Amino acid sequence: MVTGAAGFIGSNISMRLINEGYSVVGIDNFITGDKKNIVELLKEEEFTFSEGDINDIEMLREKMEDVSYVLHQAAIPSVPRSIADPLASNRANIDGTLSVLAAARDCEVEKLVFASSSAVYGKSEDLPIKETSIPNPLSPYALNKLTGEIYCRLFYELYGLKTTSLRYFNVFGPRQNPSSDYAAVIPKFISSIANDEAPVIYGDGTQIRDFVYVEDVVTANIRAMKSGAVGEYNIASGRRTSIVELAEQINEILGKEIQPRFDSPREGDIKYSLADISKAKETFGYCPRFSLEEGLKRTAEWFSR
Repeated sequence: MVTGAAGFIGSNISMRLINEGYSVVGIDNFITGDKKNIVELLKEEEFTFSEGDINDIEMLREKMEDVSYVLHQAAIPSVPRSIADPLASNRANIDGTLSVLAAARDCEVEKLVFASSSAVYGKSEDLPIKETSIPNPLSPYALNKLTGEIYCRLFYELYGLKTTSLRYFNVFGPRQNPSSDYAAVIPKFISSIANDEAPVIYGDGTQIRDFVYVEDVVTANIRAMKSGAVGEYNIASGRRTSIVELAEQINEILGKEIQPRFDSPREGDIKYSLADISKAKETFGYCPRFSLEEGLKRTAEWFSR
């Protein structure tokens, strides 16, 4: 089962699983997912889709009856949105995760992989960030994800449900939505620069991010799913890129020279983010294949279709 199967990451995971010979049950309520993301998946005989809310535990139990693995991607994945509406964020990201875990326990699922976030670290002073860094959530979204991790750990310790929490850093790639007010920086930059509009940088642009291409994140999920790994793992590229450098790279790929526009820093944003990915590499063989340049090229090509 893939929850959030019509989302950016969930749809990419679902397609890879189908291509690798798995049967996939997809769940989504389309609050942040997009029906366009599952058009190709719906043509696949081994993909079954149900529109539903992950807080509907009876629906989950019914759909999970013959499921061996759950890849729990469903969420409202936005720091600014969680600050604007913490109740909706809590319901989707904490209550929803608890419902998925309870259904997985009841259906005797073999393994659950939870999509967590680097947001749990907050303003970490020590780079690169290791999983041993003390969490310091600075937004309801970050707190939601940290709570989800703790629930995952408890369900393993109390009920024997194997759980792995993957702390995604800045994931990008095809099917990511550039139009939302809460859209991630890369699809927004590609969309703006392609349309000869100045991309907006919040802050001075020297902030550091660790961008990871979605196919590497998909690989991490499947490797974690098939492994005996439990606990929390950073999933990133392990490479640092400033936001100004990112804008320059996208300009170069698109053959443009559009200068960014600078605005005030956003509430809840952190200054520096860079992952140590050695734990995932050593435990279940995670090794990112795609450079930032290659990922940006593939993403730009997808958006230009």
